[in-house]
Amino acid sequence: MPESENNVEMLLSNKVSWLSDSGPEDDIAISSRIRLARNLEGIPFTISADPERLANTMSAIQVAIRKAGCFNLPLDFNLIKLKELDRKVLLERRLISREFVAERYGAGIVVNRDEDIGIMINEEDHIRIQALKPGFQLREVWEAINAFDDNLGKELPYAFDNDLGYLTSCPTNVGTGMRASVMLHLPGLVLSGQIYAVTQGVSKLGLAVRGFFGEGTENLGNLYQISNQSTLGESEEQIVDRLSTVIRQIIGHEKNARQALLEKKQEFLLNHVGRAYGILRHAYIISSEETLNSLSALRMGVDMGMFSSVDIHTVNELFVIIQPAHLQKYAKKELVSEERDVFRAALVREKLRTIDKNA
Repeated sequence: MPESENNVEMLLSNKVSWLSDSGPEDDIAISSRIRLARNLEGIPFTISADPERLANTMSAIQVAIRKAGCFNLPLDFNLIKLKELDRKVLLERRLISREFVAERYGAGIVVNRDEDIGIMINEEDHIRIQALKPGFQLREVWEAINAFDDNLGKELPYAFDNDLGYLTSCPTNVGTGMRASVMLHLPGLVLSGQIYAVTQGVSKLGLAVRGFFGEGTENLGNLYQISNQSTLGESEEQIVDRLSTVIRQIIGHEKNARQALLEKKQEFLLNHVGRAYGILRHAYIISSEETLNSLSALRMGVDMGMFSSVDIHTVNELFVIIQPAHLQKYAKKELVSEERDVFRAALVREKLRTIDKNA
């Protein structure tokens, strides 16, 4: 098996670290992530580079990564050598962008084996560094990625302007090149009808609200990514502090919404959670959308103490492994949509089979 494909199998044998349910406020804040966009001085942006230039750039970056000693246990992926299904696995684990799923020359990623930090090479920019931690840990993520960036920057000449900051392919990333985000689970605000007002308020503050896989994706499973939009005119610390303030407020609103549902609409809440559990436990055909929405309700029920003994780690794991590419890797064959819905239902039933004894 080629090295890149073998590395995908290694990833699949691991739990998704950012779903470990071990971070601050992890009943609402699923994960914190920061990405930094960097380009190499004197080299054309990837959008205008030919395949040979892209390959040379990737080699230079890989050499610099090794010299900098940035990774503990690195896994390397040359995307052109991966099957589309394997590239989709990387997307579902939030290790690459949707643009990286398409076949392209000179593109690669390097990640730590525990998936907490990685680099996309020759995406929109020459370098996209990403750091992820479970729960609400924006400050800790910033400290980790800043140290990583400093080490790598000693080996590579970044394109930088004294007035503008870091130069990037997309003008909206010029400046810090930073995109910071926190993924939040907000079923209480959705069920109480408050989510629209909250997201509109967030947008008015100059922040973006996106779905599970980022820009242009749906908010399935009541999962919302809140991130900065501006990268110019603020320092990295200011961006982290401003976003953190808003995230704390949203977490407070979600907690209040859940408590209000429990106190004023208890039967409605129990019915919502109970129906979702029944679907997950007994369905024989289920789509990814219905599964994610049902898992959202089950997760809220677990977080609010409605089940006496349910492994929250199993519930969290299902958010990723019921995705189409992961399903097919577990099935060890390609599945059409209808087959995926059947296999997904069987996998969920198997993972949740012990709940009946403990609920």
